[in-house]
Amino acid sequence: MRIDLATAPGSPERPNEDWVSGALPASGRGGVLVLLDGVTPPRGDHGCVHPVPWFTARLGGALVELSGYRPDLSLTEVLASAISRTADAHRSTCDLSHARTPQATVVLARWDGRVVEHLVLSDSVLLLESLDGTVRAVLDDRLDRLPPGSLASDEIADATVRNKEGGFFTAAADPSVAARAVTGTTPVAGVRSLAALTDGAARWTEVFGEGDWADALGLLRKSGPQGLIDRVRELELADVRAGRVRLGRRKTHDDATALLVEPG
Repeated sequence: MRIDLATAPGSPERPNEDWVSGALPASGRGGVLVLLDGVTPPRGDHGCVHPVPWFTARLGGALVELSGYRPDLSLTEVLASAISRTADAHRSTCDLSHARTPQATVVLARWDGRVVEHLVLSDSVLLLESLDGTVRAVLDDRLDRLPPGSLASDEIADATVRNKEGGFFTAAADPSVAARAVTGTTPVAGVRSLAALTDGAARWTEVFGEGDWADALGLLRKSGPQGLIDRVRELELADVRAGRVRLGRRKTHDDATALLVEPG
């Protein structure tokens, strides 16, 4: 079993809002990966006294515990329960109905001797590599299918598409969004490796076009998650020096996190 992970903040002036963990049960069979990308709120009041890293740490810890030690729960049930538990931790102090209450994208995977279960909510990505080297990207593509202009401003997005029917969903305070996640199972015997990337790390493929998802997984195996993140930073800086602004880059640098698991 190999688990390799790395994370880097988008700016030294801001805390890293990503959260990542890999866990192995005491039995030594199977495992869990959890990757969260906290959503940076706009300046101003967002109804919560807690910063986003507080939220992602709470939610991530609950996801690791429940997915690792409650095999009787589906991953959808795990996410719903973790959201409820996290909401209860600050319900008395914060306005959880606010559109910008702390929230995050989610990648969750769990495997045992039979299957790999997966769950993806919002725009982080899970990669599943088969024994023949084929790589399948598990994506929640709702952001790509939004009506034109939906993301023109934070105000428009919050009023029309954020955690709304016909829009996109994140893990915030409503456990019912767990049912919106992309889920599935794959026989573990056919899986060579798994990888998870927040969108800051997925820029290597999605923004800079350095290679497809199979190439990204190959780079993860060769150079490790930190190597992929370092290459993203090099590409971002090259754009800054050249004065280029690419579609899909609202920030010069974003928090970037990557994890590679080889179950065998």
